[in-house]
Order: sequence, then structure tokens, then C-alpha cells
Amino acid sequence: MTVPLQLGIRAHDLGQVPIEELIERMKKYDFNHAHFAMKKSFPDSVHTIQKMTPGTANYFSSQLNKEGIKISILGSYVNIVASDLEVRKAAIEDFKKHIHLAKDFGASMVATETGSVGKGYTEENFTEEAFQRAVVSVKEMVAEAERFGVIVAIESGINHPVYTAPLAKRLIDEVSSPNLKIILDCANLMSVSNYENQKEVIEEAFHLLDKDIIALHIKDFIVEDGKVKIVPVGHGWMDYEPIMKYAKYEKPHIYTSLEATTEPYLEKSVALIKEIYTRV
Repeated sequence: MTVPLQLGIRAHDLGQVPIEELIERMKKYDFNHAHFAMKKSFPDSVHTIQKMTPGTANYFSSQLNKEGIKISILGSYVNIVASDLEVRKAAIEDFKKHIHLAKDFGASMVATETGSVGKGYTEENFTEEAFQRAVVSVKEMVAEAERFGVIVAIESGINHPVYTAPLAKRLIDEVSSPNLKIILDCANLMSVSNYENQKEVIEEAFHLLDKDIIALHIKDFIVEDGKVKIVPVGHGWMDYEPIMKYAKYEKPHIYTSLEATTEPYLEKSVALIKEIYTRV
């Protein structure tokens, strides 16, 4: 019997729409879970992160749950390595607020990338200092997560201080907590210097991070004007076969979410991923 693919989507890729419309769009594409970031999907319901309540969380989770849709990952898009200490502290506090409410949302994990020491792209993100700043922040976040029985899920990001599988592994080792896990997005591991060897990059990620990979994100990319550019799933150069094999045979039922793919591309993108999953 073939293990079914648990396919979901980053909810805000379906637009800032009423919860009823979001649910209908998710059902249209047969998504059964969502990577859910309140402030990105429902900004009118979140004046500030710190003012979110269990009632907020229960309202949205109950609406989704009664339609068979789960919040698999609670997204907290914060910059945990900002050079401004006050900005960094506020980011960590906002992440902690998501930890406090995760169970009310019905989610077991709260996720973020590591951010940037500057505004947008800067080579300072590739320094040891930036990496160690991420370690310090993640340790504080994980300590809070341990108190609440929640997982901190870190995703490697292009141009972030944690941007490769070896750095993600190093973060796991230095923080050393069962409450720290990894969301693997193979497109986020691609760079101008390594994309032609993506098979080896993906194999390295699976080898180094296997026991700590808790979810998969599916994106696509091309290289244009000397830079990695994210494109809708199926419109780039990403090889999904090894990723789908991993989901199917190594981590059955793992939460797998489309990212950076919006309508009108979704129908073909979903069909492509399902076809590859069935075939491998």
C-alpha cells in the first residue's frame, strides 16, 4: 500500500482572504495542512503579536479543523540575528509568544529562518559572528520551547547565517536539544556556486540532518543575472525526485508544504508533485 503524501501549503500564498475562502482554496487543491503565519494571512486579527490570545488561536484552528485541515507549522517570521539588540529582543519575544500559543493553534512546532544582520542581503550574514548570534538566539527560544513542550523548527535560508546543511547540523549540535529540529527546503540550499551539483547538495542534507528533519518545504529556482531566483514549483530547475523519495520511503507522512507558488500556477504544481511522488 502506498503511503499517502501529506501535502500542504504556506497559507499566505493563497492570499489575505477570509478564513472561509482560505479553506475553500485549500480544499480545491486537496491540501490537508497549512504552514500558518497569522500576521501574514490575517493581519486584521493581529494588531501586535504580543496581543494574540488563546481565543485568536482557537478561532482559526477550529475553523480549519472542522474541514479536516491542520495547522502543521506555526510560522513566526522574525529576525533573530538583527544588529539592533532591541529589534532582536523583540523578535525573540514574538517567537516565544508563538510558542506559548502553539498548542492552542493545534501545532506542535513553531518555525523561522534565522534572518539577517543587516537590511536584506549582506555578506556579513556569512560570518562566524552572525552564526554565533543565531546560536545564542535559538538557545533562548529552545529553552522556552522545552518549558511548553513545543518544537523550534529552523529553516536554512538563502543569504541567512544558517544557509547550508552543514551549518544547520552545526546549529543542532551546538544547541543540543531534542526540541530543536530542521525544516528542509532544498531550494534554499541552492547557490550560484553549487546549483549545478544539486544532487550532491541534497544528498548531503539528507545525510547530515536525517534524524532532525521534521518537515519539508517545496520550492523551485533558477539562476538569473548571477543570482538565485525563486519561481513557482515546476517552472525551474529543482529536481524533486530525491525529495519525494525521501518523503515516501524515509519519512512516511512527513508534513510537506508548497512555498512561493500562487494561483494560477498551483493546479499544475500540485499535479506535478503528486505525479512524481506516485512514480518514485
